[in-house]
Amino acid sequence: MDSKETRLNKKKVGRLWIHNRVTQKLAREWFLAFAVVTLTGAAVAQNKVDEVSFDLVPNPATLRCLRANESETPRAHATVIRGKLNDTLILDLDGIRPGLGFDLFTVQRSPFLFDGSRDPNFTGSFGLAWYQSDVQIGKRSDDGHVRIKTILLDQIFGFDPEFGLPPTNTFHLGFWFNNPQDIAGCGDPTKTTPFNGEHKAGPFAMISLPAQNGLGPLCTDPNDDTKPATCSP
Repeated sequence: MDSKETRLNKKKVGRLWIHNRVTQKLAREWFLAFAVVTLTGAAVAQNKVDEVSFDLVPNPATLRCLRANESETPRAHATVIRGKLNDTLILDLDGIRPGLGFDLFTVQRSPFLFDGSRDPNFTGSFGLAWYQSDVQIGKRSDDGHVRIKTILLDQIFGFDPEFGLPPTNTFHLGFWFNNPQDIAGCGDPTKTTPFNGEHKAGPFAMISLPAQNGLGPLCTDPNDDTKPATCSP
């Protein structure tokens, strides 16, 4: 028969064994939960594309003042490459009159629908606008080239709590005539817009088209279950 001391030691060993088993079980459950969250997050990140490309379309009202010649249509092609800390935008312009200068913005709205037709609900406001770069066409019509690094894909936004502006995305890309006099013969050069550093720019020259869900091309992960569609950051 075991002594009293032996029985107490056995009970202590039994309690330690149970404690260790419980601790190991909790550790396994925590590890599995952590792994599921990590893998789910990785899967979501992997679903996001690393590169997008899209074209900008010209403003019909100023097309004649934009083009280099009558036989060539102005072209602007954007490529955006996702990065760890920020993204890289490469914009190439072609077929545009040499010597013109523009101001590049990301904006909240486009005046066009996904098929290039005018949006009947566009009121003239591009919404929140974000100044990104100047664009200059050199001596040749294909000399327009811009490369910038900033937050672009899925997360580009601005906000101003003082004026009650909540976080607002700018998923469209466009550029404006820097000098209003450059549209003489295509429009009224005395009507300026705020789209340059002096806030005396001309009208927009080219801009991106939305997808069918209404979001601009800088959103790569749309949530179409919301009305209107939103972008998953």
